[in-house]
Amino acid sequence: MALPLSYSLRNLWTRRLTTILTASGMALVVFVFTAILMMAEGLKKTLVETGSPGNVVILRKGSSSEVQSGVERIQASIIETQPEVAVGADGRRLLAKETVVLISLPKRENNRSVSNVVVRGIEESSLALRPQVKIIRGRMPRPGLPEILAGQKIAERFQGGGMGETLRFGLRDWTVVGVFDAGNTGFSSEVWGDADQLMQAFRRPVFSSVLFKLHNPGAFPAFKERIESDPRLNLEAKRENRYYAEQSEIMSKFLNILGLSLTVIFSFGAMLGAMITMYSAVANRTSEIGTLRALGFQRGSILRAFLYESLFLGLIGGLAGVLLASFMQLITISTMNFQTFSELAFSFTLTGEIFWKALAFSLVMGFMGGFLPSLRASRMNIVESLRAQ
Repeated sequence: MALPLSYSLRNLWTRRLTTILTASGMALVVFVFTAILMMAEGLKKTLVETGSPGNVVILRKGSSSEVQSGVERIQASIIETQPEVAVGADGRRLLAKETVVLISLPKRENNRSVSNVVVRGIEESSLALRPQVKIIRGRMPRPGLPEILAGQKIAERFQGGGMGETLRFGLRDWTVVGVFDAGNTGFSSEVWGDADQLMQAFRRPVFSSVLFKLHNPGAFPAFKERIESDPRLNLEAKRENRYYAEQSEIMSKFLNILGLSLTVIFSFGAMLGAMITMYSAVANRTSEIGTLRALGFQRGSILRAFLYESLFLGLIGGLAGVLLASFMQLITISTMNFQTFSELAFSFTLTGEIFWKALAFSLVMGFMGGFLPSLRASRMNIVESLRAQ
């Protein structure tokens, strides 16, 4: 004979207070576990969506980011003449030679809080290569003038980054003549200006990178092999989406390790709470267990019934934890990108995979916390249990 699931559910309802307290502890652990995974996924999504698989980034060999790279003008000119570079409707090549530097800016909410921000020198084709970037206020900077575009996250979070305001860097004052929205990408945390003006201001004789659109995406492997084997260049080519995916790897690993460490520590407390709750349930229902055994229910049925209660506790805690964590998607946070040492704003992202991982984790906690008490209940002697009445 097998006990129905309703038996386990009714017992949880009978002990409402302990059920709520135990499930709350599990929910807290699942919330931390889910939030860390959502943070890592949000960071990864922001950087991966920044790049396009149809674009190619050219960097100096050995450079892990544009900040560390240097592409000489003659090298950029050679890249510009390659047949794989696409041509736009106006007959111009869809290629941009860009420079990237870091500056420190104070945040609006606290003058003493300063973060590194990416300043990108762009050319006319830069926007055409990034269709996700839209100017929402103002206009493009005019060549030859100290004018800049600010990403929406920069305009919101940093002093001097708003429309019509002024930022001072490179020994010049730069006027914000436009604000752009780059969606859920890293470009929203950048400042853009004319490449030639920025190179003069920062006394940089070389570009940081060359970006272009492939005429035929399938031609990338042959192009990559030819460019990287050319002794004149000392350059390497990467698909833009792969380049930005690599930018998230170190930070994602750090967050995953941090999340795993915290979750393991907290989960021991949650499992201990579930174990104490189930041991208490077994102790309070000794006579009930004896009666069930006397009625013909086997040890396996008793074990499963108590184990189901513990699993239900884990499931309730898991659902509550994921529900709480889902509200984190309304929050935008910023952190330092360990690859570029610059500020990057991103949002928490909840995916189906994270949802199922969180529920599986909560069920594992329920199983680990309830197995020993369930085993104790199933091994009780019928006569001794009935004498406990």
